[in-house]
Amino acid sequence: MKRREFIMLLGGSAAWPLPAHAQQAGDIVRIGVLNTGLDDAVSGGLGYRAFVAELQKLGFAGRNLVIDYGRTDQGADKAFADAAAMVRSNVAVIVASGSELPLQAAVAASSSIPVVILANNFDPIARGYVASLARPGGNITGLFYRQPELAQKRVELLSEAFPTRMRLAVLWDASSSETVAAAEQTAKALNLQVHSAKLDRPPYDFEAAFQSMAGANPQMLLVASSRFFALHGARIAELSIKHRLPAMFNFSAYTRTGGLMSYGVDPVPLWRRAASFVVKILRGAKPADLPVEQATTFELALNLKTAKALGVELPTSMLLRADEVIE
Repeated sequence: MKRREFIMLLGGSAAWPLPAHAQQAGDIVRIGVLNTGLDDAVSGGLGYRAFVAELQKLGFAGRNLVIDYGRTDQGADKAFADAAAMVRSNVAVIVASGSELPLQAAVAASSSIPVVILANNFDPIARGYVASLARPGGNITGLFYRQPELAQKRVELLSEAFPTRMRLAVLWDASSSETVAAAEQTAKALNLQVHSAKLDRPPYDFEAAFQSMAGANPQMLLVASSRFFALHGARIAELSIKHRLPAMFNFSAYTRTGGLMSYGVDPVPLWRRAASFVVKILRGAKPADLPVEQATTFELALNLKTAKALGVELPTSMLLRADEVIE
């Protein structure tokens, strides 16, 4: 695999390749992670680092751990190939983070290796991966959060912040189709006109997408969740300011790189919980017996510097409710 992290967790020491004598001793724990790139500030950055730190905290500081890291933001072929390579490497657990693609890749590679999900943009129960939250019933467990409901809340927050603006553009791709459908439903209930700006065939041309949106003269922008957007948050935020569009994102990391607003989960606690699932399985628990958990804590982040650049003011009531205000 081209993107593999060899991590030696010995008392919190730095990451180094495992020595040959440790491999021969047979005391190596090997897991796989299917996720966006490590340069993704949301999941591959803060989230993944929290995951590794939690593994240390939960007792893996005194033994060797190898993490095979597979990319999911470079197309389906890459994700499926990386998952298959993990199975050939005899990983004990696979962590599948993000949209349905990494889980599809993990399931295609093996029907028996335990999988811990960090799922968004799809419902693992509705799509038949797990039987129920309380009793998953197979080799898959973990965490998920309902992006369609969060997308509806984001539309409501945009409308609350800008009550006189009635034209909403939505930037999305195929992986976020369910969330966009929910967002459009809420927008119509609020009497908003929706302009759909779907992107196809990554890598995406965001400049062209914004130029196309300009023809509809939108007044606000909802940026849907997509693994292909994660590395381009600053660029999307820059274009939204250039086109005078107050934009709503799904993670606070986007707001820190220039987005006006975000509402969604904090990925760091979710990755820590994912580590606890992995450790339980490594210590003998069966995925079928580990209830699937849903995120229950969400955060609103606002960027006042971006608001100034856009020439807009955010309601005081929203500023008081915000979990993070960037000035």
